[in-house]
Amino acid sequence: MSEENRFSQGAISLDLPVVQALEELRAAVIGSPVTILVAPPGAGKTTVVPLALADEPWAQPETRIIVLEPRRIAARAAASRMAALAGTKLGGLVGLRARLDTRVSAATRVEVVTEGVFTRMILDDPSLEGIAAVIFDEFHERSLDADLALALVRDSQSVLRPDLKIVVMSATLDTGKLALALNNPPVVSAEGRMFPIETVHSGRPQQGSDIARAVADTVLTALERHDGSVLAFLPGAGEIRRAATFIEERLAPDSGVDVHQLFGAMDRPAQDSAIAPAPAGQRKVVLATPIAETSITIDGVSTVVDSGLMRVPRFDPRRGLTRLETVRITRANAEQRRGRAGRTGPGICYRLWAEAENLGLAAHPAPEITNADLAGLRLSLGVWGARNISDLEWIDAPPEAAWRLAEETLTAIGALDDDGQLTTLGRRMSGFGLPPRLSAMLCGAPDEGGIRLAAQMAAVLSEDAGGRDTDLKARLVQARRSRAVSDLAGRFAVLAGVKGEGPVAPAEHAGGLLALAYPERVARRRAGRDGVYQTVSGQGAKLAEHDRLAKSGWLVIADAQGTGADLTIRLAAEIDEADVRALFADRIVSERNVRFDAERGSVRSEDVTRLGAIVLSRKTSTDPDSDAIAAALIDGIRQQGLSCLPFSEAAGSLRQRVAYARTHDVDGDWPDLSEEALLADLEIWLGPFLAGKTALSQIAAGDVSNGLALLLPGDLKRRVDGLLPERFETPAGSSAAIDYTAEGGPVAEMRVQALFGLDKHPAILDGKVPLRLNLLSPAGRPIQMTADLPAFWRGSWADVRAEMRGRYPKHPWPEDPANAEATLRAKPRK
Repeated sequence: MSEENRFSQGAISLDLPVVQALEELRAAVIGSPVTILVAPPGAGKTTVVPLALADEPWAQPETRIIVLEPRRIAARAAASRMAALAGTKLGGLVGLRARLDTRVSAATRVEVVTEGVFTRMILDDPSLEGIAAVIFDEFHERSLDADLALALVRDSQSVLRPDLKIVVMSATLDTGKLALALNNPPVVSAEGRMFPIETVHSGRPQQGSDIARAVADTVLTALERHDGSVLAFLPGAGEIRRAATFIEERLAPDSGVDVHQLFGAMDRPAQDSAIAPAPAGQRKVVLATPIAETSITIDGVSTVVDSGLMRVPRFDPRRGLTRLETVRITRANAEQRRGRAGRTGPGICYRLWAEAENLGLAAHPAPEITNADLAGLRLSLGVWGARNISDLEWIDAPPEAAWRLAEETLTAIGALDDDGQLTTLGRRMSGFGLPPRLSAMLCGAPDEGGIRLAAQMAAVLSEDAGGRDTDLKARLVQARRSRAVSDLAGRFAVLAGVKGEGPVAPAEHAGGLLALAYPERVARRRAGRDGVYQTVSGQGAKLAEHDRLAKSGWLVIADAQGTGADLTIRLAAEIDEADVRALFADRIVSERNVRFDAERGSVRSEDVTRLGAIVLSRKTSTDPDSDAIAAALIDGIRQQGLSCLPFSEAAGSLRQRVAYARTHDVDGDWPDLSEEALLADLEIWLGPFLAGKTALSQIAAGDVSNGLALLLPGDLKRRVDGLLPERFETPAGSSAAIDYTAEGGPVAEMRVQALFGLDKHPAILDGKVPLRLNLLSPAGRPIQMTADLPAFWRGSWADVRAEMRGRYPKHPWPEDPANAEATLRAKPRK
């Protein structure tokens, strides 16, 4: 190999499977703008491929190869390994760029960059000047930053840099969807190298048992049975700490076993110590989150203990909160973890679930973009000049609901204007490399002392540092003892324009600064309920009753969890009402609230001052608006239905008769007086009669009747009265209401004696429709229904008379009712 190729000599001389695929990979990269490399864990893709491609002719000596890693610990490990293979110090030919850890120089040819930092790089330089290729490592993890970075790099390649090479490396073989989204580029595969691994399924711990103790027990068993070090996977830092305590309590002082913890929110020295080889003659136990699944190799590990669980963030667009959920791992996760036992020799993997459960595991984790808070992504796209999801090409497009909420959030904190355009503040915020809310806090700090306090808060919030106290002030005190947090806070302060040490604003100002980041999570304690709050957005939230913040009148909530009506507050800061009013003076509104009170059946008019859902003050209006009151009364009627109005019998009959006319094709332009139509047109027919009224009880039956009259002109009223009378007048001088809604047709009911002397059956609609008669006994009980009275007199009357005259002897039962005198009176006494 020539002197010019010495850069990759150390890498390609290794006995790693990916070396055998380099020739095919080189040809694919030369011939295509995008290449996919599939290589399982242990193949050597992370360390070999970047070094090999850096020696390619298209990668000119003055250009760099960028390698993207999902996490800082993986980036440091990969960069250190490549530097060693290249025979250079880190920062020479191989560089590292991560938050709080940048080691690059003019000589750097391969630069390992964390995905989040790369986003800032490409936003600052969309053409990626001096970069020959971007390699996406561990892309199967599908982090939000990786998906965003790939979309931006492809856009740059399409518009500005057609010569830019993109290599997407994945540890899984499920590349069909990825290849399709990338326009079917060449896919190069490399074999993995895995020593034999025995898999032991020990069964899932009993319901309610502590997974940390179950893992600790299995680790101790593995230490007794097997040589080598142990890597155990747990869902989160809390379980890791408990498992470490359980193990350390039971290990003998001379066991020769060191216990290490490994998770994201740790100091760098502690992380580096965890992944370093055990000292000669010693073994180690590493208790890790999924951070150790890929990219890093811990020498000496021959046993893996897998809890089968992982903790993933789930964004709830309805609440605007990201909650951590503990879920079952996928089959891909399980295989990644299992593979850690066979990287350097034969191993064993203990799985804390039954083998039959493997079939129930999902194949792969869901892409983070489908469940994430998209505020940071939307802000980045604003800097890029993209305003719509469709402006870029995605592997999986961001969900619409989360996208809309991201825009609402950015508008609320001032990063976007009402038209969705990036503001000057938004552009400044994008340069901080922080979540937009924390950037807004830094940008909004009033002075240097406030900026230093905001920087400390941003460091605590971004690193989840300072312990578990719900009071942010307490966490600040604790976090100030951490060198890593202090360094990070110093960097944030510099970004905000404040250099060097100096006075820090009192921690009592934390609530006001936090409110700049979370304006919708400003919360007021509910009256008489310690620890129970309502936020500006209307969400309920609560603290434990014994919490030191439970009696605080106002809080700003930085973090909360839960799915019920009231979220559980995990982190908050106190704030004074005066500060709330001052900070959000432009968002506090005074309004006249005129509404219908269903419980009282009347309209209430109040003058209300509010901040979002929080009512700051309310008082009864002294000069209520009559039109607004009438509108509120109408709203109340719509809520309760027409049954709340005093319809007279005549008004009810009119509605029936008009409805009958409409459904029986009676000539005339008949209005729709159904409940649905009347409720829809309340303003037209009832509105004119509501002046001066504030309660349902003040609406009279005459108001309703007069209102209906507006819908039925005089000629139609006369016509309906003539064709479809409200009542039937009997020969006895009484009248009976006609029911036009009865099944079978209009019907009237009366005592049979009232019809004596009537030898022609009554009819409506100019005699076209017989009026059914429901004939009653003197006691008001039905004795016959007829639509042909003469036939009834001639026919079954004799049977009725025979039965009834004995039962009601005081009433007339003539043999010839058609010629008898109608009467409602009983026979006179003799």
